[in-house]
Formats: sequence, structure tokens, C-alpha cells
Amino acid sequence: MTGKEILHKMKEKVQEKVGLNPSSNAESGKGKSKMSKNITHGYHLVKGKANHPMEDYVFAEFKQVNGSELGLFAIFDGHLSHVIPDYLKANLFNNILNEADFWTEPENAIRKAYRLTDTNILEQAIDLGKGGSTAVTAILINCQQLVIANVGDSRAVISKNGVAKQLSVDHEPASERESIENRGGFVSNFPGDVARVDGQLAVARAFGDKSLKKHLTSEPDVSIETINDDTDLIILASDGLWKVMSNQEAVDAIKSIKDARSAAKHLTEEAVKRNSKDDISIIVTEPENAIRKAYHLTDTNILEQAIDLGKVGSTAVTAILINCQKLVIVVVPIGLEACKLLY
Repeated sequence: MTGKEILHKMKEKVQEKVGLNPSSNAESGKGKSKMSKNITHGYHLVKGKANHPMEDYVFAEFKQVNGSELGLFAIFDGHLSHVIPDYLKANLFNNILNEADFWTEPENAIRKAYRLTDTNILEQAIDLGKGGSTAVTAILINCQQLVIANVGDSRAVISKNGVAKQLSVDHEPASERESIENRGGFVSNFPGDVARVDGQLAVARAFGDKSLKKHLTSEPDVSIETINDDTDLIILASDGLWKVMSNQEAVDAIKSIKDARSAAKHLTEEAVKRNSKDDISIIVTEPENAIRKAYHLTDTNILEQAIDLGKVGSTAVTAILINCQKLVIVVVPIGLEACKLLY
């Protein structure tokens, strides 16, 4: 555990004892892969300052399906009510996995499942109400392939070698004005200064919203990413985070926090400090590299025994030949932060 993590946990315990825990109305959780113990996830939600119940929902679990492992992660950010995000949490992943071509053509399967789910919501509008929800889903297949899909402005970001990369698309009315107008709708900044579909909704794609559906779509953007030893972490978050932090700022804020739940909690706290008023929901998944972990552990042990080992240090080069096929070379010139993996 790094010094920053220790201080963070000490702060949490003190706040809890004196009744000042800023996350007392929040929800947290964590889990880990059974296929690879180095892959963990954690999430944290905190209600915003608006005078309505929490409308964000999180789904996060690893699941064994047909001999494979799936990491299923999602954030559903509702508007007008919590009913639609609650429905999505209960049904969207089941609809995706029930598509016959999920294992062979996951992108096509996800698109069909998104459309089916939205159709079902609209058909039950009398019971489910007139609200809607954005969604960002991530499916991690056998700890190797990540499939991201989204509608709306909840976002997925991956960090590789410390560099943030956005995997989802923010569906904003201003950027989709032409398609909205082609469907008979319009985009207006009145009232206020935020572009809205028909002057009402601040996203161009969403589940539900029956009264606006002629001018909206639930068609997701889908991307596929390979998870490898360059992957540091994955962040899924509602717009309560992204309104106040850039992708790279979010990655930099948690890159030294190795516990995924603590990382998610730290991001929510940072967003609140930056005056985010919206509900904030964050999932962090960390595919920790075993070699990096061993190097960090060894260096930590050395520092803890500094009295006996002295104040000198050492560079290192290690090479591991796996099955006479793959060579992993690790170079540490000065300090672990300069650690490089070569294949």
C-alpha cells in the first residue's frame, strides 16, 4: 500500500469517527476476477445537490458464462425519475447475453440488445413513466477483450502507460443537431445556456423519453479494446465527474491508488471539491500487472528495512522467457516510476 493510500484510509476513519464522512449517503462496493486475481473493480456513488432522489445506478460484477468469465460493468444516469435506470440495471445485460451472436459478433449483439431494451421500455411507458436514462456499459471478456457501448454522456476512459484514451462518445445535442433536425426536432439553448433537444433534454441519445423519442435515438456507439500489460486502469463515470475533470486529470488523480474502490471514492470526492452538483457514479477497474506489482512490493520491502539495508539503491534488468516463445524484459533505470516492460 502506498503512502497516499494509507493517508487516504486514515482520513476516512477519522471522518467516520467524528461524523464528518462526506460519503455517509453514498454507496460503495468492490470485487475481483476469479480468472485473474490481478484484475479488480471498485465503485462509489454519491448523491448530488439537486432536490430529487438519487438517479444514478451502478452494475458491477464478474460472471461465469458458458465456461468463460465476463466482467459486467455499467453506469445508468437517469433523468426525471430513477425508474428507467433501475429497469436497465435489471434487464440490459441479460438482453445482451441472450443475443445468439454475442460470442461471435459482440458489437452487433450489443446494438440489437440496446434497441430491444429501448423498445421494451417504450412499450411499458404507462408503467415505467416518461423518464429516461443514459448508459455506458463495459463487458470484459476473459480478462482480455473490453467491449464498450454508450448512449448519452456517461463516459468510459482507459489508461495505457499513463495516457488517457476515451472509449465512448458524448452524445450532445449540439454535435448531433443535423440528425435531430432530420427527425423533425430542434436544438435550442433556451432556457439557459445548455443545448437541449426540443429545449428539454441535454443529451441526444437515451433510453426511454417517450415524449421525445421521435427526435432521439438509443443507437449506441460501440468500441472494442484489447487489455494487455500496458493497461493501467479503466474508468466508467456519469457526467457528474466529467463536467469538472478531463480524462487525463481523472487518470492522474488515481494512478497511484492501487485499491479500485478507494480510487473510485477519491474521484467522487475530488469532483465534489470542484463543485460538481450532479449525482456522481464511478467504477474503476484495475488490471494490475503481476511484474509491476512484484517490483513495487520488493521496493516497498526494501524501504521498510532501510535501517538494516542502508540508504543505497540499485538499478535492475530482469528477463523471463515463457515457454521458449515470449520474452519479458523489465528495465528499472532509476526508481520504479521509470519501470518499462518490453516484449
